[in-house]
Amino acid sequence: MAEESRAGWGPAEPRPRRLVVEDPHRIRVEYDRNTDTLYVYFADPEEEADEAFMTEEDVIVRVKGDRLLAITVTGFSEKTGYQC
Repeated sequence: MAEESRAGWGPAEPRPRRLVVEDPHRIRVEYDRNTDTLYVYFADPEEEADEAFMTEEDVIVRVKGDRLLAITVTGFSEKTGYQC
C-alpha cells in the first residue's frame, strides 16, 4: 500500500535524500576498461558502508550514515556514449 501524506492527500512523494561528501579534495575516480565500470570514491574505498543500493539507472551507491562513500557506474560507455 502506498504511503499516505500527512495531509491525507494521497500517496506521498519520496523526498530526495541529502548525502554529504566530507572532503571534496579526496574524491578519487577510477575506470576499469575490462568491465566498463566507473568508480567514484568520496571516502577511503576500504571504508565499510552501512547501506548500498542501486538506482533505476543501475548506479550503485554506498552510504554510511549521511555520508556518500562511493558510486559505481556499470556499463559506463553505453550509458554516457563515451568510448574509454
